[in-house]
Amino acid sequence: MDFVLSNEFVHTLVRFLICIVVNWGIISLLYYRKSHRRDFCFTFMLMTVAIFFLVYFMMGMERGKATMGVGLGLFGIFSIMRYRTDAMPVREMTYLFVIICLSVVHAMAENYLELLTIDVITMLSIWVCEKQMKVLSTKLIQYDRIELVKPERHDELMADLKARTGLEIQKIEVGGIDFLKDTAVLRITYSGLMGNDIDGQFKVRKSQWREI
Repeated sequence: MDFVLSNEFVHTLVRFLICIVVNWGIISLLYYRKSHRRDFCFTFMLMTVAIFFLVYFMMGMERGKATMGVGLGLFGIFSIMRYRTDAMPVREMTYLFVIICLSVVHAMAENYLELLTIDVITMLSIWVCEKQMKVLSTKLIQYDRIELVKPERHDELMADLKARTGLEIQKIEVGGIDFLKDTAVLRITYSGLMGNDIDGQFKVRKSQWREI
């Protein structure tokens, strides 16, 4: 029995190769250089493979006549899919969305020139944003000097946190306060190349946070 690949599937594999190269470039050259998060790199690359072939087979045989039903079905899948881990930071979520969109585009595209133009524009846009915009990260910490958690003592709190963490803190928000243990949960926003560090043991509702 002869095994012969159809001409259409050969073109699909070419687009898949382009998709892998482009997404790998975005992940390794643009994302990883600042975040240094190998776990998200692993997720992004596998999502690239899975989304590409998922969209390819969802489109059926008439791949040049894809309808909005394909896109709605795809986003319906992601609307019910939840990771049972810590919340994904905004920057990582943005990269994940870009990776998904490019995988969909590569699976549906027919014109290689248009495809490469989209890839170049996307990579240039990410590069410009990463180059021009300051990276801000978020960290939750348990703080033991609750006497400083007052609006009128904001400068003292800022100085103490900078001295103890060594971070260039931009903003401080107060969540839960435990007067029995004399501790408070703070969310600090700081500039730097470190990734977000959200500790799952701190359970604070969104409505509880207030900036001081």
